[in-house]
Amino acid sequence: MTTHDARADALAAPLDLLLTSAAIGPMRRLMPNASWARMTTGLAARPRTVAGRAVDLAGELGRIAIGHSDRAPSRRDRRFSDPAWTHNPVLRRIVQAYLAAAETAGALTADAQLEWRDRQRMGFVVDNVVEALAPSNNPLVNPVAWKALIDTAGLSSVAGARNLVRDLATAPRVPSMVEPTAFEVGTTVAATAGAVVFRNELLELIQYTPQTPKVRTVPLLIVPPVINKYYVVDLAPGRSMVEYFVAQGQQVFTISWRNPDARHRDWDLDTYGQAILDAMDAVQRLCRTDSTQLFATCSGGILASMVLAHLAARGELDRVAGFTLAVSVLDQTHAGFASAALDERVAAAAVASSAAKGYLDGRALAEVFAWLRPTDLIWSYWVNNYLQGRPPAAFDVLFWNADTTRMTAALHRGFVELAMANALTQPGKATMLGSAVDLSKIGTPSYVIAGIADHICPWQACYRSTQLLGGETRFVLSTAGHIASMVNPPGNPKATYQINEANPPDPDEWLRTATTEQGSWWPDYADWLGKRSGRLKAAPEDLGGGGLDPLEAAPGSYVREA
Repeated sequence: MTTHDARADALAAPLDLLLTSAAIGPMRRLMPNASWARMTTGLAARPRTVAGRAVDLAGELGRIAIGHSDRAPSRRDRRFSDPAWTHNPVLRRIVQAYLAAAETAGALTADAQLEWRDRQRMGFVVDNVVEALAPSNNPLVNPVAWKALIDTAGLSSVAGARNLVRDLATAPRVPSMVEPTAFEVGTTVAATAGAVVFRNELLELIQYTPQTPKVRTVPLLIVPPVINKYYVVDLAPGRSMVEYFVAQGQQVFTISWRNPDARHRDWDLDTYGQAILDAMDAVQRLCRTDSTQLFATCSGGILASMVLAHLAARGELDRVAGFTLAVSVLDQTHAGFASAALDERVAAAAVASSAAKGYLDGRALAEVFAWLRPTDLIWSYWVNNYLQGRPPAAFDVLFWNADTTRMTAALHRGFVELAMANALTQPGKATMLGSAVDLSKIGTPSYVIAGIADHICPWQACYRSTQLLGGETRFVLSTAGHIASMVNPPGNPKATYQINEANPPDPDEWLRTATTEQGSWWPDYADWLGKRSGRLKAAPEDLGGGGLDPLEAAPGSYVREA
């Protein structure tokens, strides 16, 4: 996996964790609480185990001091990739001592024998502390910092200080991951040709220009997340799902959500659910068709699944020819650190915080993203931006992540309440537009995508959607993580994905009997989609139709709102 792919994967996080942490601040997760007390009690009850760990660590430190330890960082550990970390005897011993202490800290967390929720919480704390204390973060010992200082005659320290002051001056107060001018929306990202053909208070609907002589009669409507700009599905040319789907003969549309502010505090789950229906109405009117394919990602997947349940309750499910659910968790049962970190007290504080402002600030979400994977998204940029005084490299996914949006207070409250009750797993526990939500009534064929390397949103949690949805489901497991599993264009020789004709209740059983395919899952999906998108017809010569004329060129106006 490349450095860029790893950092893209680090942007993964289930919705409930992001929304609570963003409202109350990510550092609250590191403050002492009852989980700390239970870990202390657990270790106190096992004094021999703790003493054994201490003896082992002391022995290893002794071997390190006299140069008899062969402990070394992983070749994948980019923090210590500079040769000086292994060739310089002092630096080598510093790294070895750090690795030994980190290993002991992790082992003690396991030794406490905590229940799963406390284990996840304390694992998060220990990992963050261990990563913060890495010698690579220390300007006094990091060789790349000294080399930059010498190479620039001291100017790297000036540039680093300037970068630090700039980043601390405005939220999110974390190292910049990309320069604000690295990409331009509509030119180098969100660049696929098309036009806005429908607009209301919540969204703009973008229709993309056909690239093939014939197109499928059933169009594809993409429902993006509501916590970032839509163009994660339309990144740079060659890395855009929209571009790829259009080239396969699909009629492609995507929703571009408006960036709300305090005036829109009352927009809730029902408001956004109706907006999806409005977009579907417009797509069907434009294409003169009775049905649509829905492709929904992350928080958009939660909304879209509730809309499908509403349509099923009204006897209108035939409006959806197929449902694609990408990196989205509907069942929060033991969904990694996210569900472990959530409790009623934290949820109430989070909801109260956003209610006071009328929205959840997207910059707070960006800060949470960063602290969930500090090695990739905090400390690597600490070294690059401040210790070396260099600008961050241009990377489209990180530019998209920094292009933040807000979430209305009412929608924030609705998502948190869904997560607290795990409501989508219980028929009738949640409602959408007055209809009881029962996901088992969704008999539409579905395609569910997850990433096996997603450490925060476990693929097993995504897999459980196959047990909730009522129709035929194809589950695809990519080798990448949350973001890189979606932004996964053909051509990467290291890319693979796994498939299985059966969906047993146990995800581990699914994995044991799955087969591995080389390459990106995009061609597999294009084949699945094409078989369920009707016959081919001549591509329309002009965009718009059915009384809906193009309003402006893609990517539209809403995506540019700050």
